[in-house]
Amino acid sequence: MNVDPVQPTSPEPSQRNCRRCGRLRALTVLLFLAVLVYLAFRFTRDVPVTYADAVEHMKYGSTGGERGSGVPVSLWKTLPELFREYLPGDGLPAIGFIYEPGKDLPVGTSRRNVMGIDRVFLNCAVCHAGTVRDTPESKPRVIVGMPANTVDLQAFERFLFACAVDEKFSAGRLVPEIARRGGEDWFNRLLLRLAGISLAREKLLLLRQRFSFMEREPDCGPGRVDTFNPPKVLLNFRMDLLSTNEWVGLCDFPSIWNQRKRQGLWLHWDGNNNSVQERNRSAAFGTGATPPTLDRASVKRMEDWLLDATPPPFPYPIDRRMADQGKPIYEAYCSRCHGKDGTDFTGEYVGQVTPIEKVKTDRHRLDSYTPELCANQNLLYAGYGDERFSHFRKTWGYANQPLDGLWLRAPYLHNGSVPALRDLLEYSTNRPPEFYRGYDVYEPKRVGFVWNIAEEKGRKFFHYDTRLPGNGNYGHEGREYGTDLTAGEKDAVVEYLKTF
Repeated sequence: MNVDPVQPTSPEPSQRNCRRCGRLRALTVLLFLAVLVYLAFRFTRDVPVTYADAVEHMKYGSTGGERGSGVPVSLWKTLPELFREYLPGDGLPAIGFIYEPGKDLPVGTSRRNVMGIDRVFLNCAVCHAGTVRDTPESKPRVIVGMPANTVDLQAFERFLFACAVDEKFSAGRLVPEIARRGGEDWFNRLLLRLAGISLAREKLLLLRQRFSFMEREPDCGPGRVDTFNPPKVLLNFRMDLLSTNEWVGLCDFPSIWNQRKRQGLWLHWDGNNNSVQERNRSAAFGTGATPPTLDRASVKRMEDWLLDATPPPFPYPIDRRMADQGKPIYEAYCSRCHGKDGTDFTGEYVGQVTPIEKVKTDRHRLDSYTPELCANQNLLYAGYGDERFSHFRKTWGYANQPLDGLWLRAPYLHNGSVPALRDLLEYSTNRPPEFYRGYDVYEPKRVGFVWNIAEEKGRKFFHYDTRLPGNGNYGHEGREYGTDLTAGEKDAVVEYLKTF
């Protein structure tokens, strides 16, 4: 008997479709999971650029400000080109930012990838790194820890605000420009187009309105800042209701070496805090770092370096015979307030506050810091354990500073109103009533930067007028301050101070 072989049965069409749907569903789930993993990785990304060298870390390391205040690097690089009419020259160097060879971002900025976007913002060195040239033809030397003598932060703020009100500050104009320059991948450009540019513009316009108080005080110029009125803005003070004596708070950037030796001394120009760590966290506010965003490990590296960082010695010839003559004069008139020398800070009044009635310098910076601001500052970092601020106080004078690296601190006095150290030993009537700031060529004889140059190679320097509010060059005068010494004695003291 013949039996027909069993023929394999083919799946019904419905079964084949079911299998295909199963595979499609699996692929869809896998794709969804892959996208989810990518987005989770991307939007939780928080990676700063790090530096092995401590000095490089001071110049470019993060304080954490990029997390909340950071600007996309692509936008940072595009704005000076697209809005060049709002700068006095070519790019950010025209307002004093320092660019080192091989670096695409200036000293005093840090870079961090946050949520997949490389962001840039300011760090400590924007106020505490400067340059020195021996001659106009010399290459600038970058010195970390000295006051930032060339950077004009107020001009930078005004540049950003001017960009924000320009109709070109739009996604339709900026994103194609960023793409043309090869900045950002397609996804980041999409994010910038959909939301990033408009959010950046809204934030700048808000800050422009909040910081409008700057327009009622003299211009800061390079190397200076209003230290404590901006915190009032951040703490939601009604700036339009401030008493007039609070309006002007201009002061020079200080040097920041030898922090270990300064522990326990009263810090800031008015001696309103004696905690080095608290003062550092307070300063970090200026770099956009708030209690939740502060990069504590990175800031700790900076703090550790600053504890024992020292200034470079005076690099020009010193008349040792004259310096020896100046030493006992300095010890008689200056050492009790300013320390034995540039490394020994011992002295009866070092780091203590001299009442304004005695030192008689311009009091605007002192009056801008109020008991109300002090009380609010001592609430900062509440909920962060022993980080909570508790050392701020209101004083009625200016603190006596140690003089390490004195040659790099010009111009002098808390508001930078005296261009050279030799001028500080004269009565105010004999100090220059007007001069220029922002020039980094050094004048070693009088110990200060050349102050009578208005322009170099198209770059204009800042005209400083001591007759404006907050700019007064008076005070620190009289026999106990050395202004009654003979010309020869003053020259000898200056020569001795070069050894600091």
